[in-house]
Order: sequence, then structure tokens, then C-alpha cells
Amino acid sequence: MCGRRLKRFVAFWTLVFMRIVAGLAGEGRSVWKKDPNSSPVSETQMFLYDTFPKEFLWGVGTGAFQVEGSWRKDGKGSSIWDRFVHTEFRDADSTDVSSDSYTLLDKDLSALDFLGVTFYQFSISWSRLFPTGVVTAPNEKGLQYYNTLIDSLVHRNIDPVVTLYHWDLPLTLQEQYGGWKNESVIDIFNDYATFCFQTFGDRVKYWITIHNPYLIAWHGYGTGIHAPGEKGKITTVYTVGHNLIKAHAKVWHNYKKHFEPYQKGLMSIVLGSHWIEPNRSEDALDISKCQQSVERVLGWFAKPIHGDGDYPEELKNELSFLPRFTEDEKKYIKGTSDFFAFSFGPNNFKPPNTLPKMGQNLSLNLREVLNWINLEYDSPRILIAENGWFTDSHVKTDDTTAIYMMKNFINKVLQAIKYDNIDVFGYTAWSLLDGFEWQHAYNIRRGLFYVDFKSEKKERIPKSSARYYKQIIRENGFFPKESTPSLQAQFSCDFSWGITESVLKAESVASSPQFCDSNLYLWNVTGDGLLHKVEGVKLKTRPAQCTDFVSIKKQLDLLEKMKVTHYRFALDWSLILPKGDLSVVNRQVLRYYRCVISEVLKLNVQSMVTLYHPTHAYLGLPAPLLQMGGWLNHSTALAFQDYAALCFRELGDLVKLWITINEPNRLSDVYNRSSSDTYRAAHNLLIAHAMAWRIYDEQYRSLQYGKVSLSLHSDWAEPANPYFESHAKAANRFLQFEIGWFADPIFKTGDYPATMREYILLKNRKGLSHSSLPSFTSEEKKLVKGAADFYALNHFTTRFVIHEPQNGSQYEFDRDIQFLQDITCLSSPSRLAVVPWGVRKVLKWIKRTYGDIDIYITANGIDDQSLDNDELRNYYLGKYVQEVLKAYYIDKVKIRGYYAFKLTEEKSKPRFGFFTSDSKGKPSIKFYNKLISNNGFPADYSVCDPSNKEKECSFCLFISQKKPLIFFACCLFSTLILLLTIIVFHKRKRRKRFKVKNIQRICVSL
Repeated sequence: MCGRRLKRFVAFWTLVFMRIVAGLAGEGRSVWKKDPNSSPVSETQMFLYDTFPKEFLWGVGTGAFQVEGSWRKDGKGSSIWDRFVHTEFRDADSTDVSSDSYTLLDKDLSALDFLGVTFYQFSISWSRLFPTGVVTAPNEKGLQYYNTLIDSLVHRNIDPVVTLYHWDLPLTLQEQYGGWKNESVIDIFNDYATFCFQTFGDRVKYWITIHNPYLIAWHGYGTGIHAPGEKGKITTVYTVGHNLIKAHAKVWHNYKKHFEPYQKGLMSIVLGSHWIEPNRSEDALDISKCQQSVERVLGWFAKPIHGDGDYPEELKNELSFLPRFTEDEKKYIKGTSDFFAFSFGPNNFKPPNTLPKMGQNLSLNLREVLNWINLEYDSPRILIAENGWFTDSHVKTDDTTAIYMMKNFINKVLQAIKYDNIDVFGYTAWSLLDGFEWQHAYNIRRGLFYVDFKSEKKERIPKSSARYYKQIIRENGFFPKESTPSLQAQFSCDFSWGITESVLKAESVASSPQFCDSNLYLWNVTGDGLLHKVEGVKLKTRPAQCTDFVSIKKQLDLLEKMKVTHYRFALDWSLILPKGDLSVVNRQVLRYYRCVISEVLKLNVQSMVTLYHPTHAYLGLPAPLLQMGGWLNHSTALAFQDYAALCFRELGDLVKLWITINEPNRLSDVYNRSSSDTYRAAHNLLIAHAMAWRIYDEQYRSLQYGKVSLSLHSDWAEPANPYFESHAKAANRFLQFEIGWFADPIFKTGDYPATMREYILLKNRKGLSHSSLPSFTSEEKKLVKGAADFYALNHFTTRFVIHEPQNGSQYEFDRDIQFLQDITCLSSPSRLAVVPWGVRKVLKWIKRTYGDIDIYITANGIDDQSLDNDELRNYYLGKYVQEVLKAYYIDKVKIRGYYAFKLTEEKSKPRFGFFTSDSKGKPSIKFYNKLISNNGFPADYSVCDPSNKEKECSFCLFISQKKPLIFFACCLFSTLILLLTIIVFHKRKRRKRFKVKNIQRICVSL
């Protein structure tokens, strides 16, 4: 027994020791184990506004073959890529010059000066120094070029980071030795490295032996899409990889022994990888597949060098032909790096069919792969030695998508440093210039500077990404440009806190008819389980009541929990007027809606009623109007006027806030057959609204004292690229086409925006569109202008807008815009970006454009998948209401109310509701309750003294809600008092009689 325990003890500590020696191999698996209860709005997972450490290094990189050009100039020898390009590529001539950095060095240096980098990572062309690859007398012209480059960098206080080998093996070595398949090349490479150390080492403090050996082996000798273009033999791939590792180790030991003592430099090898996410984070098998996938690419080279000196166990077990390291070689290779140089770019992901995905999903999460490296290889110091993305070849300086990719990547690095304590000490943006992109040739671009390869001067023109990277370097991180500190203040005491619902489907028959039926029934008399009427018997009934509708009871219960002051809902036009005109009026439906409003009033909740609430799925028009063309027919506007007048007459005594039409500016999604249809429908919608407003203003306002408007979808538009004026113009154009289209005629001029008309006319002159906006007659202008008592907006997100010329006669094409999704933004499941400052901007824009008018935010909310912990909705509400408060308090925008969207969610649709479709409440209800009770974000004291008001209102609410119960209690109490009075009276009477009888008896006895 003791012997077994001893064996277990020894085995346990042996395993622990082996894992420590192996750099805790396998610990990277924990990166994929996600906490199912983690918050979607965790601060550690959102975009981080912070700075990098002061000593952080900012750099940019290039590869010699990609940018130098001059492949035959000044005695340079051919490389394997020179031959590969001229045999495999059609447009081979253009590769001869590329960006021509060899002859245009000064322009490269000016580009570096523009960026303000602290280091420049470049590679030496082996065949430019030694044309045959063998170290003999160097090519003087090539030597002069690299000396000049390094001296110029040092003069500018830019550290040179020199790569010895970036894929361009001298052709002679390939032809004579078979390239990296032959171990002889290892010694030749070491000789070449020795010369570089001797010649440049006094000025170079960072060395890279080989750039991304995985791609050299896999694509150069496996898929054949890289030089030398060999394909098919998997054993050759791993032989090449084996030799590259040994070559790196030999050069590293050479430098450490002979040069580091007096040159004090550091050395590594750049290892690249993809990243992958499991299909199911809770599935151990999927996680295991992800681990295998990364080990087959990154672990193949990282584990021998940064780990225990040997290949990953899974790789050795699966590949019987995998070369083996001797024990001496393992010791020799292990630890041959002063830092972990990591490449994470498109070359690591393309072509995707060549990656070992193991059935899992590719991901661009740089932070997670850094965590994996940190866990697998005992927290090494890390240099991001290549990172960036690409654009299509036609893109010149407007590389907007590259900005957002860079923003995402660099912020992930910052998060890894700040939150995960990963020691990343530098970042290399790739690349400095547009150049030759390997198997893609010139079909994509990766440079921060645009180069026109066909021009003679080949000027280096900074792209937007260069300007953005310059800004990051200057600020050493990210500073919030739009958000301001939180504000402690309150809205006005009469501020409306509301909740929005869509169309209420009316019950045509009361849900409790038994109180209206005077017949008596017997159940199951004959055993058939049916009700049988008793003839000749009539019972007393009571009048129908609003509470007979079960759905109203449910709404009242939900509203009571929300604690709002206002409730916005929409009527169903097609139910009230099924024929579209006043010939048939469904009085039962009107009664239902009146019941909703009156019962809601008993809760001290005012209703904001929307007359017409169309969606792209349900147009909501009465069938006859739909058959006549809907909003393409002017008669629909006349029908709407009659419908509105009916609603004002029947319900207006109870309603103080009306919305005629909800989001008419979004009906372009329905009437999208042509721009003519879109603009005509919009024109009729505007006329319909204006006529409804005039009817109310002339006939009902003096009696009902209400206000009427229409609700416009009003998302903010932000230029996707702040460095291009065309994007700023596109953002403004979006606002004009989206909001001004309806708001300008009503709140401003009585006509469509001039910029909208002019832009469409400009496209017409260019032959890009045949669209035309309808014209208002002078009578229509008078009708429409001023036809609103307040501005009502539905706001959900901010759109990042790109100028994108389009051809065609459709509303979407007339705007010439595209939307860009900012991947660094917190987003909802339906991809709504959470950009709180956007609502403040649109509120300020409305005030600036349309004057100091009253504003109601009639819908604002987000979809949240969670049913029991909707933290995203809480976060959204808190941040957006805070920005609304700033607009109200600081910018003096006259905001009268805020309505959260929405009360209940709909089945099979994004979850916007505070309640589920079966009326189960979510935690966000309490959060919204608190916002309402605080009337904002108060300091220590409250302007409105809500505590007293709340007590008073609570008592009033109790009285109004419990009237039947209070009435019954009063009746019961009165009955008890009456009974007690009668009892006391009779007792006194009996006592009096008893006394009289006693007196009589005494008298008789006497």
C-alpha cells in the first residue's frame, strides 16, 4: 500500500516537473473555455480607451522582394521568387520594379518620418548581397544600399529590425542543393547570417532569422502556391520545416556566442498562425480540435523553439514520417529566442482550404491567440512582428476597412496588455508600402502608403490607414473623441417616461361574455359534457365592462410593473375601417381601444396613440386601399384623413399625444420597385399626415387640447472615414435623404431638402439615375409646412457611412452610400451597434436644423437574447438615457419625453421586449423603474423631490387600483356598524323591559 502511494507521489511530481519544463504545454486550451455566465457588457471585453506602456515600440515592416524591385540591377542575383514569378505569373514585367524601394530609398524614409515610428522592420535580400547565396565577396552596390538604409534609420532614431530571410532564397541554392530540403543550406545560411552580424550588427539591436517558416514549408513545398512551387509531397513539407528550425537554432547560437556579448542585440524567429474558435465552447471535443489546429500551424515551430525542444505530441503521434530530433538537438533548439515574434495577417488565413480547421471556425481575435501563446510558452515577451489586413487593388488612399481592422487588432493588443498582463512590447503594422503580395501578385494591397506601380515617380501617398496609425502612435493608444464624463442631473419634473408597443390587436368580442348573457345553463345533464340552456329562465346581467377584455387586464398588469407615465401604442386601421372608408366602422374595435386608454388612465398613465404603424412585413392598410395601389394612390391619403378624424372624434377626449404615422421614411423598404414608387408613396404619406394634422388643429384642438406629429426613424450617421471629406458629405447626405426627406417639408420649408433635389439632378445629368422628386403645389406647401406640434423620433443606433457611387433609379442608389459595420463596437444579436453618443448628436442636429422645438424620443431600445439577465439592455438604456440627459441639460435641447422600446417581444423576432411573448418580465424592468423614479441621474438631492411625490402617487395609485375592494370593505364595515347598533339597541331595550318587569313585580308584592 505504501509502495503504491509512493509511486503515485513520484508520478504526480514527475508530471508536474515535465509540464514546468515543457512550458506548461497544453494550458492554452483554457482560452476556449468560456464562462457561460459572462456578461456581454463586461468592461474587459469592450473597446478599451487607454494608452500603451511608455516604452512600447511602434513600427512598420516590409519584405525585400515585395518592395525593392530592381531584380537584375547592380549585380543582384536571381531568387527563387524571381524565377517563380516569371514562370507562373502572366504580368511578370511589373514585378521588376514594384515599389522600387532600392532606387527610391529617400521616399521610403520620408514615409517613415510621416508615421513617427520607433522601428522599421525590413528584410535583406540574400541574393542582393551574395548573388549565388554562397558567402564570398559581397555585391558592393547591395552592401551600400543596406548600409545607407540602416545609417539613415539610426540617424532618425528609428531602430532597424532586420530579417535575414523573408522567402527569397538565392536561385542557385535551390538549383544546386534543392533549397531548404537539403541540410547543407543550413550552414550556408549561417555563413550569410555571420556576415550580416559582422557588417551591420553594430547598429542593429533586433534580428529576425526567418519570417514565417510555416508558409515557407507548407506553400513552398506543399501547395506550391509559393516559390519554389513544389507540391504534393507531405514528407518534404516537414523535412523543410525541420531544416528551417535547425537553421534558426544554429544562427541563434552563433549570434549568442560570437556577437551578442559586445553588440547586445536580441534575436527571434517570426512565427505566424491563424486563430480558430470552437463550434460549441462547452464541448471538450471541439476545444480539443481547436488546440490541434493551432498546434499543427503555430505549435509545429513554437514548441521546439519556445517550449521543450520537440514537436507537439499530437503531431508526432499522427505523422509517422515526421522527422525526429535527437536529445542533443532538443537541448540545442530549446529556448533559441529572446522574445516571441508573432505574425497575424491575411497570409496566415489564405487560402482557407489549406488550413487545418478541424471543422471549427476561423477567427481574427488577436487577443485570444496572444493569450494562447502566453499560456503555452510560459509568458514570453511578445513582439507583434506582422499585423494588418488588405484591400482590393483598385482601392487607392481610401482604405476605410483597413482602418477598422487596424483599430480592432491594436485594441486587442492593448486589452491583452492591460487586462491579461501579457508582455507585448511592440507592434509592427504591415506593410509600409503597397507591393508584390506573393500568390496574389498585385491583386491586393497591404501598404499604409499607396504606390501607383505604373507611374515613373512612384510617390508614397499616405492612405487613411497611415493617418490613423500616425494618430495612434502620437497618442500611444486610444482616447475617446465623442463621449464626455457622466452627468449627474435630472430631467424636468413633467418629463414623460414611456414605453412603446407596436400595433395592439383588438379583441372583437369580450373575453368574459357570461356577465352579458341572461340565460341559465346546466352542464353535462345527459353526460355529454355540454351546456344546456334552461328554457324560460332569465337572469339579471350587468352592463359590459372594459375589464371583460382579458388582454387589457394583461396590459394593465405589465404597465403597472413598468411604472411609466406614458404608454405608446398603435391602432389597427384595417380593423377599425375594414373597407377603408366610413361606410363600415367596427365599433367594437373602437370600444376596445377606448377601453385600453381609459383603463390605462386609471393607472395615471397617459396614452400616446399612433394611428398608423406599418412595417416592411405588414403594411397595415385596409384591403380595398391596398388593392387600389396603397400609398401610390392619392385616394389613400384622403381615406387616412377620414380615418384620423374618426379616431380624434371617438378617442380624442382621452388622448393628449397623437402620432399619425410611424416611420414613413422607412416605407422605402416596401415601395422599392423603383425610385418613382418610393418618392410618390412618400409624397402621399406626407400629404396624409398634413391633412390629419389640419383636421385636428381646426376641429379638435380647441376642445381636446392635444398635440399631433409623426414619428421619424432618426438614426445618426457618422463618416466612416474621418480623413475623407467625401465620407462627411455622404453622412450628411444620408441625414437629408433619411430624415430631411420628411422633416424639411414639415418643420422647415414646406418642400423637400434642396440638397436632396440637387443631388438627384446631378446624377440625372451624369446619366446615373432617372429619379425625380415630386413637386409640391403651393397649396400643398401651405398644407404641409408647420403640420406638427413636436418632433418625434425613433432612434436605435449610429450608422457609419461610406461614399459609394451607385448607378440605377432607386432610392437606395440615389444616396450613393454604403454602411460599414464597426467591428470594435458593442453590438446586439441583430447587429445594432451600441453608440450612445449618436443619440446626442442627432438631437443637437435636429435643434440646429429645425429650431428650438419640443422633441419626444418615441422609441429607443435594443434586442437582447437573454431572458433572465438582459444586461445588454440595461447597459444600453443607461448609456443612451445619459446622453439624452446631456442633450437636455448641456445642449438645451427641449426633450419632453423618452419612450423605451418595447413592452413585449414578438415570437421569432429580435428580442426587444421588456417582457417575453408570454408576459414574463426581465431584469431590465427594475433598471428602467429606477431611471424613472430618479427622473435621470440625480446627485444627492432631487429637484422634483420624488420621494413625497412617489408616496402621494403610490397612495393615489392604490386608491384607483383597489376601488372595488375598498368599496366592498366600506360596505362590510357599514354593515358591521349597523349590526352592532341594532344589537346594542335591542340589548338596551331588553334591559329596559327587564327593569320595568322587576319594578312591576315589586309593586305587586308590596
